[in-house]
Amino acid sequence: MTDVGSNIPSFELPDADGKFVNISEFKGKNIVLIFYPAAFTGVCKTELCHFRDDLSKFSNMEAEVIGISVDYPFSVKEFSTTNNINFLLLCDYNKTVIKQFDIEFSDFFNLEGYTVAKRSVFIVDKAGIIQYKWIADDPGQEPDYAEIDSKISSMN
Repeated sequence: MTDVGSNIPSFELPDADGKFVNISEFKGKNIVLIFYPAAFTGVCKTELCHFRDDLSKFSNMEAEVIGISVDYPFSVKEFSTTNNINFLLLCDYNKTVIKQFDIEFSDFFNLEGYTVAKRSVFIVDKAGIIQYKWIADDPGQEPDYAEIDSKISSMN
């Protein structure tokens, strides 16, 4: 279950270099977990570049920013390099984590069988408890960045 007040599900995913990262490595830190539908799409670029540009603010609030998409590591690596993304991006290429979080977006871009993550933000506290949850049914909708900042700020 990924409701506010529940524990973050356990998972391990590869990063853009294929190195596996376990979410438990971040216990003791606040986490801003960003699920985005696909690398190299306009809204995803805008959203991740927003977090990139505000990364020092999140660091000052003792929060790690982590992005997750269903893209393969080589795509995520190129997306990260092209857009100078300076935080961890993970690859849920098997779609196991988006199933755990119940944020599957089926038939994305009207392509039957193409499943991606719904654009979502989860904020997890240092104890691993979900404190904030936002999920968009419209992949073109960006999160309320001020609301995210406010929630992280209130957790310190």
